[in-house]
Amino acid sequence: MITSNLVRLFVNLFPVYLCLVFFCECSSVQRGRFFDNQAFHFQTLRAINDVKANGAETGEILETIKHIKEGDTESWRFAWERIGNAVLKKAETYSDPKSKGNALLRAHNYLRTAEFFMDPTDPNRESVYKKSTDAFYNGLNALGVQYEHIKVPYGKHYLNANYFPGPAGSENKPLIVFVGGFDSVLEELYFVIVHNAYERGYSVLTYEGPGQGEVIRKQNLPFTYEWEKPNKAVMDTFLENHKKHDKIILVGMSFGGYLGPRAAAFDDRFDGVVAFDVGYDFGAVAENATPGIAIWLQKHEFHRTVEFLSSIKSKFSSTFSWGLKNARWTFNTKDSNETLIAFRKFTLEGVADKIKQDVLILAGTKDHFIPLNQVEKFQKNLKNAKSVQTIIYDEEFGGAEHCQLGAATLWQADFFEWIKKFEPNNTNVKK
Repeated sequence: MITSNLVRLFVNLFPVYLCLVFFCECSSVQRGRFFDNQAFHFQTLRAINDVKANGAETGEILETIKHIKEGDTESWRFAWERIGNAVLKKAETYSDPKSKGNALLRAHNYLRTAEFFMDPTDPNRESVYKKSTDAFYNGLNALGVQYEHIKVPYGKHYLNANYFPGPAGSENKPLIVFVGGFDSVLEELYFVIVHNAYERGYSVLTYEGPGQGEVIRKQNLPFTYEWEKPNKAVMDTFLENHKKHDKIILVGMSFGGYLGPRAAAFDDRFDGVVAFDVGYDFGAVAENATPGIAIWLQKHEFHRTVEFLSSIKSKFSSTFSWGLKNARWTFNTKDSNETLIAFRKFTLEGVADKIKQDVLILAGTKDHFIPLNQVEKFQKNLKNAKSVQTIIYDEEFGGAEHCQLGAATLWQADFFEWIKKFEPNNTNVKK
């Protein structure tokens, strides 16, 4: 009888225990944050990060987040879609091309942000995505930004790239090739690097591969850990019709901190590679975000129990729920067990020593995705790199977040200082 009562007590209290240990979210916002919910705070930073590239307005963002309930993805989507549509309507009233173009770029950013937390199976997601991308290209056209959209053959599929030629003299500077990460769309890369690279005289080639942007949305083509394959397809196609720059630098953002170095290890056309941020081992990243008990259960093949715990946690944590759904969608996995196995393939262990280029590693002390100890592991295994420079950002200058969101000027200043070493006759930069 005592045993039976204890079992009933455990069954009744276990959900409460899970909530307290894993799932509780604070209700009051800490100073210096937009939301206590880390995913909401980070994605707000992501939207505001584009202000300098005319892709956002601070006042519009601050007004938008007033209407978002902490952790509520429906209110998130509604608020961002509302401001996106409002700015789109504003754009229609402008005859001045610059005013119209900038409004369209802001609308793109807000609608991209609205789509972010939408379920991959939501029938409304496609229309929000299309409205966002249409606004982007219409914005570039209104502004007279020169670009070339390139369809890249990839087996039975195709990848997407945008080439932004720099101003006169850019042919004498390195070509910057830029790829995003786990949840990137091709269009947002313009704000991350292209706008400011052009101001400094550089040409930029951005691309999206399997698991990203339109490729996953329209073709359902999932990520591959062998990123040298899509990267090769992009570079081969691009160089068929464009003169090769003397130097080419590959930059991988976020999950691209794995993708870029992986591609560079198998492609000597690149002279330098940037891990922005560091991405040495994404199996460790996934495990770091998963409760230890779930990892133990997975490794001991209690897969149904892991699924049960995942479903419970998803009900209490919008961040976890989004990450799980996005991973299953972009990796084409059916459950948590397959997803963890898939993540473990994305490691530079046994690959980093094949990288022979100059390497720049960027990292933040408060990165909520990637543990800082991955910097040391990456550095240790770059045994054949031509050079390795690491920059770690702390909270003092606002660059401690993942990919230094909120401090774009900071990381760009360091990146453009580093890339000068590849310019001809440069005697002012240490080799």
